[in-house]
Order: sequence, then C-alpha cells, then structure tokens
Amino acid sequence: MNRQRRKTEKQKRAGDRGQWANKTEYILVVAGNVVGLGNVWRFPYLCYKNGGGAFLVPYGLFAMVCGIPLFLLESSVGQYTQEGFVTSWRKLCPLAQGIGYGQAVVKLYDFSFIIIETWALFYLVFSFSAQMPWATCDNWWNTPNCMGLSLDSSSSNWTANLTVLKKHTSAATEFWELSHAPRPPLRRRALGMSAGIEELGSVRWELALCLLACWVICYFSIWKGVRSSGKVVYFTATFPYVMLLILLIRGFTLPGAWEGIYYYLYPDLNRLTNLEVWVEAGSQICFSYSLTAGTLIVLGSYNDYNNNCYKDCFWLSLLNSGTSFVAGFVVFSVLGFMAQKQGVTVDTVVESGPSLAFIAYPQATAMMPLPQFWTACFFLMLILLSVDSHFVAVECFITTISDLFPKQFGKAGRREMFVLFICSSFCLLHLLMVTEAGVYIFQLIDYYGMTRACHYFMALCECLTLAWIFGADRLMDIIEDMTGKRPSVFFKLCWKYIIPLLSLIALILYLLDYKHLRINQYVYPDWAYALGWTMTLSSVAMVPQWAAGQMCFTAGTFRQRLSVLCRPAEDLTWTNGEAGEDGTAVELQTSAESR
Repeated sequence: MNRQRRKTEKQKRAGDRGQWANKTEYILVVAGNVVGLGNVWRFPYLCYKNGGGAFLVPYGLFAMVCGIPLFLLESSVGQYTQEGFVTSWRKLCPLAQGIGYGQAVVKLYDFSFIIIETWALFYLVFSFSAQMPWATCDNWWNTPNCMGLSLDSSSSNWTANLTVLKKHTSAATEFWELSHAPRPPLRRRALGMSAGIEELGSVRWELALCLLACWVICYFSIWKGVRSSGKVVYFTATFPYVMLLILLIRGFTLPGAWEGIYYYLYPDLNRLTNLEVWVEAGSQICFSYSLTAGTLIVLGSYNDYNNNCYKDCFWLSLLNSGTSFVAGFVVFSVLGFMAQKQGVTVDTVVESGPSLAFIAYPQATAMMPLPQFWTACFFLMLILLSVDSHFVAVECFITTISDLFPKQFGKAGRREMFVLFICSSFCLLHLLMVTEAGVYIFQLIDYYGMTRACHYFMALCECLTLAWIFGADRLMDIIEDMTGKRPSVFFKLCWKYIIPLLSLIALILYLLDYKHLRINQYVYPDWAYALGWTMTLSSVAMVPQWAAGQMCFTAGTFRQRLSVLCRPAEDLTWTNGEAGEDGTAVELQTSAESR
C-alpha cells in the first residue's frame, strides 16, 4: 500500500540523514537544549520581580496555551517531514519557506551565546585559586574604591550598610567589569571593558583561549551529527542536574536562605493586574522552551516516524518548567545568605543575567567554607548548560544547510569539513566579543538579533501557515497517524486562535513600549541602533520577502500561483495518494477541505 511505501521511504530517508540511536538520546538532547541559562538566571529573577508566587499563574497559563501546543506543533512537523527548518516548510507550504530562512538567520545570532560559556570557563579556571580573586582587593587590577567581603553582618543598620555598598565598588564587580571612571580607563580583570562599543580595544588573550576551547568542544560534539551529539548528552544533559541538586542542598543549609526564598515566592497578587507581568511570562515561555527558533523541528526530524511526540511534549515541558522553579530555590537561598552576611535586605543583592552569574553568585560562594568547591560546581553547571544549548544550535544550522543541499553534503567527509568550516569561521568572528568592547557587541546582538519581536512574529507566522493554510485538522490527522493518539481539540483552538492573537498583541505591545538598549548609563551611538534594527529585520523580513519572491517567479495567474504555493510541495498528508482497493488514487485535498 502507498502508506507502507511512504513509511519505507521515510525510513530510508532517515537512514541517509542519521537518526537517534534510541528514544533516550532524543529526550536528553531536547532536555539539554531547553533547560539552559534562562532557567537559572532569568526565571528566578522574573518570579521575584513580578509578584513572586503570583507570577506562576501567568507563567503556568502561557505554558498551557502557548508553550505545550507550539512544542507539539514544531516537534511533530520535524518528525513528519524528516527535514531541517527550511526544507520542512518547503514541503508543507512553499509560500512559507521564509519562516525557515528567518530561523536560519536567528540561529547565526544565537551562536554568539558561546561567549557566556567562554566567561564561565574563565571563571572556572580562577575558581581553583587559593584565594578567590573576586573576594579581596589585594589584586593588581583593584582600585582604591574597591570593597572586599567585609561588611558588618552583625549590624542591623541596613541603611548604613547599603550606603557603604553604594559608595564603593565590590571586588567581584571590579574583577568582572569596568567602572566608567575618567580617562584613562581602569581595566578590570575579566572583561577589561572599554568606555563603549566605539572603542574596540585589544583582544583579551585569556578569553580568546577559552573561546577556542569552547568551539573545539562544540566541533567534537557534533562533527559526526547525531551519532556524536547523541552520545555527548549522556553527560552534558544529566550532570547539570547533579550540580543543581548539590547546590540546592547546600543552599537550604545556609543561614539566611529562607529569607531569600521568601523574597522569591512571596505572592503579590496585585502584580497580576500589570500587563507587563503577563508579557514577561509569555516571553519567558518562548525563550525557555526554545520555541519559534526551528530547533525543535530539527531535533524532531531525527526521530522514528512513529515516535510518540504527543506524550514527549508534555513531559519535556514539565521538566523545563520544573527545573526553572527549582533553580529559583538555588539562586535565592544563596542570595539570602549573602544579604545576611552583608547586613542588607535581599532586594539589595538581587541580580539577573550575567550580573547574577558573574558578580552576585561568585561573591556569595566566596563567603562559604570551601569556596573553591562551590564556585567550581556553579560554573561547571553553567558551562554544561551552555554547551548543550550551543552545540544544538550549531547542529540545527548544519542539518538545515545539509538538507538544503543533500547532494553536496551527502558524500563522505563533506559534512565534517563543513562543520569544521562553520566552527572555525565563527571562532574567528567571535574574537570581536573577547575584545574590550566585546560585552557591548554581545548585548547588541542579544537585544536586537534575538529580540522578542522575532519570536512573536515567527509564532504568528507558524500558526497561520499550519493551522489555516496547511490545515489544523490535517496536522492533527498526521499526529494521530504518527503516534496513534489524536490530540485534544484544545490544541487546534490554540493553533488557530489563541496563539496568533496573543502573539499579535505581544508584538504590538513590544513595538509600542520599545526602548533603546542601554548598559548602566552608557547609551549606544546611533549607528549601533541602526545596526541592531538591521539584525532584527534580517530575520523578520525573510518571511514576506520570500513569499513575494515566490509569487513573482511562479507561473500562472495570481490565484493559480497562490493555490500552488499554499499546497504541500509533495504528497505528504496521510490521506493524500491513498490507493483504494480498485487502485484509484484519492484526489489531493485542498487546505480548505482539510479544515
């Protein structure tokens, strides 16, 4: 029968591309990718900032109506088409290929996150010092304004202690960055930050070596495709949980820990009336679930055709959100301890993002007995979280390009050479981010290249394409054919109505509330903002540009061209091409009929 023949062809295609050796590899790779830095340094801060325990209400709601449905949509598309995130859209809806090309551009910007892995490796090396260099002011890079870990923790005068903190620069801050003093600037140990992106400065050779080591790790993790990456994740995806458990147990035993946890979870229900809280919750779901970036499509494409992706999306989503919640206890128990040691309130020491990872947390671990061990545990966890996310991003890009040009990359050794070329090229390009202006460049790419606007726009386009053009019922039929279980009608409602509406509202709110990027008091020059918006448009504009180009170069009247480009490029749906008992093929259904 045609269905059996089609399944045989898919299995042959999977054999040519490679496939996960078993279900465990897929689960670990996806878990390693979706559980990343955002779970550790972004979710806990957002929870504290947006109402504590009350933030879990919008977060849980968005996980149900956006996170899980989009997770299922993308992973099932990859599993069904057995293609990367460009050719999968070509097969399902040629008019929407621009989504895939836009995701490819975002992936290139995503590579820049290797700099966090680089910084973490740099700190890991210094964590084995006899004296933590960010704990004292006796180092050559310190200034007269430096303050070590010497506040009077027995003092109940929080105002006095806070005044001391504001008048001085902590040793951890001086190790990390630059205080914008009058020229000549005072270079600090890790970043040696210049006064702005206009002053590129020299390459920091220690960071350059760490960057090289990170790209070497990436290359050997993916050079054989899923055959190598599927084995690496047995360590890189599981060991961070060991570190997280160790840090969690240690955090609970620290004095002041429960004060920090109180700040983390104390519910402020009044915050739920603030629209920004809901926008932040939706944004966090998008980032932490790796949605709209094409990653889940590629990872799902290495699955067996009959893998139960419907069940997987629930368990992996639960794992991701659960890890975020637990990480909050790890972070805020330590911040509570640090606040007690310094004799200040917890909200004084709360940080997010790099400031949490490279200033607040190292400062806190330096106050503990055996600071080398706890600091090493933390940065090893950060490195492994970064390694998974980074090599998966590179692997997804490599897979997509290989699927676009199967003849060129299907020959022996070609893929390995292409991986080497990509890793070497970006290693050289990323030397810009280990210069004295590197942090400004990274923040610019992060803020504009991978902005929330891109995610909202891609989510809107994905749902309009698959739920309205390809057909939501057709997609549900495909998932039922693959898994043996038909998804709930709730998913159809989310794909057709809820997600597009929420994505459109969030996109409009983002544009209305747009603010220029700043780092502390530093304002970027106008050319940098223009470059930033160019990065944003370079991915978003791919969708309409590609659709317009396809319409121009396809033969026929406007209506004929639109009809051809909105139909699957191949006979993919489970009802299409089915032969009856008399051998007559069933006619290809249009998207309108399938809905």
